[in-house]
Amino acid sequence: MNPRRKKRMFTIIAVLLGIGSAIGLTLYALQENINLFYTPSELIEGKGPNKEKPFIGQKLRIGGMVVPGSVVRNEESLDVEFKLIDTGPLVTIRYHGILPDLFREGQGIVAQGVLIEPNVIEAFEVLAKHDEEYMPADVAEAVKGIKHEKPKYNLNNGGY
Repeated sequence: MNPRRKKRMFTIIAVLLGIGSAIGLTLYALQENINLFYTPSELIEGKGPNKEKPFIGQKLRIGGMVVPGSVVRNEESLDVEFKLIDTGPLVTIRYHGILPDLFREGQGIVAQGVLIEPNVIEAFEVLAKHDEEYMPADVAEAVKGIKHEKPKYNLNNGGY
């Protein structure tokens, strides 16, 4: 093999190794940041056809309704504990911090955190879901007296 071909072959091999390393490092970094979404039933019973359950220490997101009467606040700190439900078993969420303004019992929430026991999550973020019919007060006041009528313009006939 002549020196020119050898140099070209080493260059191609080096480029392929560099690209392979970059892809491998990217996939490894993404694996660290993947948060799977679960409902309380999926967390306890397993998700998908294989009924796969998350492992202790896994970062995840969970969504459900806050069980009325389950919110317990620590009087001396910002620690809050509450139960979450969908259609099946209960899951306990522990959170340290200030809860969102829309958070209340019977309300839908999404919590992001780490699974510390099979049915307990240590959350580092809690998001309260609002009603999809929500409208800011000033907008609601502005559209209060407006009647909605079917438009007179018909695109099929080319005019009014």
